Amino acid sequence: MSLTLVLGGARSGKSAHAEDILTRLAPPWSYIATADAWDDEMAERIALHRARRHEGWHTQDAPNDLAGALKALPARRPVLVDCLTLWLSNRLLAEADLSGECVDIVEALAGHDGPVVAVSNEVGLGIVPDNALARRFRDAHGRLNQQVAARADTVLFMVAGLPMKVKG
Repeated sequence: MSLTLVLGGARSGKSAHAEDILTRLAPPWSYIATADAWDDEMAERIALHRARRHEGWHTQDAPNDLAGALKALPARRPVLVDCLTLWLSNRLLAEADLSGECVDIVEALAGHDGPVVAVSNEVGLGIVPDNALARRFRDAHGRLNQQVAARADTVLFMVAGLPMKVKG
């Protein structure tokens, strides 16, 4: 139906803005979360995100099988995917076939018959990472963002909590 990509740096307001976009539509809404609570700090971040969402949200954790989670959604259900960055990191550390899985994710995002809002970090604006794993991640993430943006109807770039329309 429609695909919106919300990009930005850390703490730029991506998730809150994405939630706001979706809650303008009638509930129920699905929230596909890709984070894993690897430590106490990450568990606290996840808890804060959950606490911000009110009644009407159906949260599904999908740190690895994001395409499967998207395909299993009820028809026409508005969905927020938060976030592609953490999903990609999980898959990279699992030594998955990133190229193939990224194609599957783009197809699943674009193929859902309801509104989709996907959140992703923009990681390519800083210095070149000093190690091979970080450079591989940055490059794979840039390619994924480009693929999703090409299929998206709307692309927003968040700066200091303000959305800038890039496409749509």
